[in-house]
Amino acid sequence: MHKTLKELSELIGGKVIGDQDVVIKGISGIKEAKKGEITFIANRKYQCLVEKTDASAVIVSPDITNSCKPLIQIENPSLAFAKIVSLIGPEPIKFKPGIHPTAVIGKNVELGEGVSIQPFVIIEDNAQIGDGTILCAGVYVGHYTKIGSDCLIYPYVSIRERTEIGNRVTIHGGTVIGGDGFGFATVRGVHQKIPQIGTVLIEDGVEIGSNVTIDRARFDKTHIKKGVKIDNLVQIAHNVTIGKNSIIVAQVGISGSTTIGENVIIAGQAGIIGHVTVGNNAVIAGKAGVTKDIPSNMVVSGFPARERRSNMKAQAYLQRQPRLYEKIASLEKRIKELEKRLK
Repeated sequence: MHKTLKELSELIGGKVIGDQDVVIKGISGIKEAKKGEITFIANRKYQCLVEKTDASAVIVSPDITNSCKPLIQIENPSLAFAKIVSLIGPEPIKFKPGIHPTAVIGKNVELGEGVSIQPFVIIEDNAQIGDGTILCAGVYVGHYTKIGSDCLIYPYVSIRERTEIGNRVTIHGGTVIGGDGFGFATVRGVHQKIPQIGTVLIEDGVEIGSNVTIDRARFDKTHIKKGVKIDNLVQIAHNVTIGKNSIIVAQVGISGSTTIGENVIIAGQAGIIGHVTVGNNAVIAGKAGVTKDIPSNMVVSGFPARERRSNMKAQAYLQRQPRLYEKIASLEKRIKELEKRLK
């Protein structure tokens, strides 16, 4: 699909700066873009890339006004670019409704209208699948599990028994939902397994990346609330609760019975011990180690995690250690010389 810059700006509600008749044939990242493509920057600190890119036009925020290239100004360039991707990007893959003959469907399974059950899917007895949901190749759905409407479950996802998933949930390949929580009691040197008889509840609008593990609760439920977005390779242990619209970035580990508030951001490779609470709107920086409760609206970093400015100050002191060591050594030397003179 080819559109002029003027047409695109009208579709997304932006303002053109420069030649509005430039024809856009494709989309790409700012470093990879070529002539005829449109790209974007979401942060002013990357403005230097606007002059370097080969793209024919760039979507920018309103505070960027001067460029050698045509611009579309808009409040949220990232969201605007996503809309353009849906307009001129590749056609999305579509799955036809129906049940592939290699799929295995158990007894008393309820399938909604327009479901798509792809090759080698297994749906155990008494499961429920909502209208328009797509189960890609090799998906496993356990006994008594409920999956809502318009969900997209990518290949080789395992959803264990008695799990409940809401509407419009996307789960990417290799993820396991409802595996046993890591619970053992050591008796005379032998680790005895503690039964994990709870479940997992995933609410509407959640997206879960590839190779994520969300363990079932020991009792009650592990709870992922509406709008949560989880990146790849995240481990969520038993009885964890994650509040609405929180973002969990790749390789995060959350230990059992931890409560995460609403609109929390947990950056990559952060770790959180069990039985702590993270307040609403908190931000946990990458590789932080959370060992105690985090209040709402606080930004923390480091190990152990503490308020960001305090941690940065401590890190600055650490960087000065070599100079401090040299200074102390010099002072010790001078003291010894003075002591000799006094004697």
